[in-house]
Amino acid sequence: MSAPRHATIVSVGSALPDRVVPNRYFETLVDTSNDWIVERTGIHERRFAGPRDTTSSMSADAAARALEAGGISPESLDLLIVATCTPGRPPPSTASFVQARIGMTCPAFDLNAACSGFVYGLTVGSAMVRAGQADRVLVIGAELLSRVLDMTDRTTCVLFGDGAGAAILEPVDEPGVMDSILALDGTQADMLTIYAGGTAEPVTPETVFERRQFVRMKDGASVFRQAVLAMSDSCMALLEKSGLKPKDVDVLIAHQANIRIIASVGKRLGIDLDRAMVNVDHVGNTSAASIPIALDESWRAGKIQPGNTVLMTAFGAGMSWGATLMRWTAPPPVRD
Repeated sequence: MSAPRHATIVSVGSALPDRVVPNRYFETLVDTSNDWIVERTGIHERRFAGPRDTTSSMSADAAARALEAGGISPESLDLLIVATCTPGRPPPSTASFVQARIGMTCPAFDLNAACSGFVYGLTVGSAMVRAGQADRVLVIGAELLSRVLDMTDRTTCVLFGDGAGAAILEPVDEPGVMDSILALDGTQADMLTIYAGGTAEPVTPETVFERRQFVRMKDGASVFRQAVLAMSDSCMALLEKSGLKPKDVDVLIAHQANIRIIASVGKRLGIDLDRAMVNVDHVGNTSAASIPIALDESWRAGKIQPGNTVLMTAFGAGMSWGATLMRWTAPPPVRD
């Protein structure tokens, strides 16, 4: 009887656009201020894509960094999963453009679970490795949200940023990725959405006039509460399922939507902020890219070491949420 296969992350990478957008940029557009944004969200600045940036170009840049850090060739990849809710085109998939850009030949597809996308993608990729269907899987979370923001809506335009993060999975004998929990409540799909642009409501002059092709959030306070409860509850359930307690977690990487959400999730779990990765201050909410960007920053800064227990959790449109628990196995990257 063959030994069980497990999946682990062997390398990560990320990419951010060059353009830095400070909070004061929005003071000229809507009724807001730097102090209000910082107090409510913890965000000081974010990155917005330039005219030549696309979801696929940022994805390819993040993937290239992960491949380089792991000493891995694109031709050796068996599967590519791109988690995004801001694809460059309806069809074909963003993954098809990424595959071509980085010289892969393997199957590739997109996955849309909004801000929970990377957790969903990591779960699917890990399952493929465990099942023996793939030996090397590249999972990317990427978003270009600045092009779907209504710059007259102060409740949403200040929250989001652009970027991409990538992780490479390989099989191991002992668990790296230990387990995941995924969930979704489709009855609340209208809480955070873009109404126009799909087949249900194609873009017309009327929808453009009503600005329905941009992100809309119905009740920010409710989304806040649900995010805290869903992420903390899924983390606690996952820890219990794995026989661990919050004190066993070395690094918490929660979706970087809002510093108050991250702090509240940590408080409910009993995990202090000093064990949580926080980069929302300089990247904002990058949706599916949020966790892999934070993961890459943590890894390259030496905040995650082999043997560490890492807990990742996210909440987003759908409403979708989930958590992944893993034992970190990748050695520190070679520093420049």
